Amino acid sequence: MRRLAFVGLLLTLSACLQPTRTRSDPPGTEFDCCEGDILLLLDSSGSITTYEFSRLLHFLTDLLRPFLLGRGQVRVGMVLVGTEPRVEFSFDAYNSQNAVQEALLTTQQLRGDTNTEAALLLAQRLLRRPPGHDYPPRVLLWLTDGVKPGNVEGPMAALRQEGVSVLAVSTGHANYQVLHGAVTPPTEAHLYFIDIDDISIITEDLRQAIIELIRAERLQVRDVTTHSALLQWRPVLVGLGHYELRYGSDTEERRLTLQAERSWTELSNLQPDTRYTAWLTPHTPLQHGNTLTTSFTTLTEVLSPVSVTVSESGVDRVRVSWAPLQPSRVVRYLVEFGPIPRGDVRAVTLTGRESSTLLTRLQPHTQYLITVTAVHSSGQQRAMSVRACTQEVLPGLVDLQLTPVGSDSVKVDWRGHSEAAGLRGYWVRWETGEHSSLSPSSSRYLPAQSLSTVLTHLSPATRVCVSPVYRTARGEGLCCTAHTLTAAAAPWG
Repeated sequence: MRRLAFVGLLLTLSACLQPTRTRSDPPGTEFDCCEGDILLLLDSSGSITTYEFSRLLHFLTDLLRPFLLGRGQVRVGMVLVGTEPRVEFSFDAYNSQNAVQEALLTTQQLRGDTNTEAALLLAQRLLRRPPGHDYPPRVLLWLTDGVKPGNVEGPMAALRQEGVSVLAVSTGHANYQVLHGAVTPPTEAHLYFIDIDDISIITEDLRQAIIELIRAERLQVRDVTTHSALLQWRPVLVGLGHYELRYGSDTEERRLTLQAERSWTELSNLQPDTRYTAWLTPHTPLQHGNTLTTSFTTLTEVLSPVSVTVSESGVDRVRVSWAPLQPSRVVRYLVEFGPIPRGDVRAVTLTGRESSTLLTRLQPHTQYLITVTAVHSSGQQRAMSVRACTQEVLPGLVDLQLTPVGSDSVKVDWRGHSEAAGLRGYWVRWETGEHSSLSPSSSRYLPAQSLSTVLTHLSPATRVCVSPVYRTARGEGLCCTAHTLTAAAAPWG
């Protein structure tokens, strides 16, 4: 019960020390931007039970799994703490996740005393770098149950003095003051107290803390278009100073001064299909930081119009539309149209914000060539043509007469536009009354020279309709109702 009460205390302290973290980077982009060395200092002494040691190894596999490993990315090494500490594997031993995962899960516990001081000497040798050069960041992650760590203050201070960031995870009865003095500030992000059974709950926070330490200072380019690009970088200035940004192509160079709190900027008014190089230099009142650089090529420009379509075709009109709409680049559109193969060419001028127009006063049943030309602000012009046909004129029937010629027969006479082009014939259709036992409707087609026909076997109230038929469609017809011979003494119309 004493141990359970103390574990509860440790969890409460952990909750006070660890504020909730949220990720600001989009998924899939935070781990491949990291570069640095992570050295695991793992307590493998006899005070760690076999169960606890296994839990620690599985915790480390989860913690490291998202990182890209190898030179230029993240390198991982491990030192085991025991009576005689040893280097389990060095930074260049494994360059893939599969290899590191297997190495961690097959690690054998040393047991014996907790000789952390000797283990730190091994860690110092692995983490030491010759002076006078820039190296990727280095992180020491110490995992311990806190039992008799020994005199670690001096070696830990030496590591921090050499630029190594120290983080610690305690799973037992640790001396808070010892661990607090060992880690690199801020303590709330770099020191964790947790019960071994709950250790997985700190995975995300601890991983994020490591990412913040080893995130590479790289100038990244995103969202490249024909005329713009977005530059992003990790902030390196805190309140004071500014960034100097230079970017250009082979023919021009531009400069910008950006405030210290900026971590991105959009480059605009770029030339399409052009290679650009950007240089970002942080400046403080005391010194200039490392210059970051990147190169990119803008996309090939797609000039409007890319597509031209026609719709709303009528006898004397047609609508023409185009895309894409580019009002920021197009000054005006010129729409020219004329009949094929010959005829007068007319033109309409529209603003760069319009994407269609209705062409009127066209000739019926005529094919037109329509050309849309975009005049761009750069002086370039792009044209695209399309063919469109107006509809055929379909004159309706002029007159329709029904004359009874028997008790159930009528003569149908009509008059159409005989001079109309494209006339193919006439369609005659008749419908009987609702209560007739005969077929409800019948029809027949007659050639263009036929202007009458006789319908027989009709019911007393048959509806007769005649429509002219042209090459492409029917024209407007006329309809009359037939009556019996006894009911009418004269023709009906």
